[in-house]
Amino acid sequence: MAQITFTQNLARHVDCPALEVDGGTVREALERYFALHPRVRGYVLDEQGALRKHVVIFVDGQQLRDRAGLSEPVRDGTSLYVMQALSGG
Repeated sequence: MAQITFTQNLARHVDCPALEVDGGTVREALERYFALHPRVRGYVLDEQGALRKHVVIFVDGQQLRDRAGLSEPVRDGTSLYVMQALSGG
């Protein structure tokens, strides 16, 4: 099972408790999470199912590369950390 955790900043907008879920990829893990917490989906994914522009996911401390397919593998003990990306200069 993978542990999905969200920043407190996202939690101010929608209830998104940390949770362990099954899944072979980031997308599968997120879909299982969204099945339990459907309101979170719109804050994380856009209308095409890709990661929103100002959201970033870290998989075991490494930034997710496949923002559209979310195909990075997930194993037992994987940590997914979802946060809003900061922009500006």
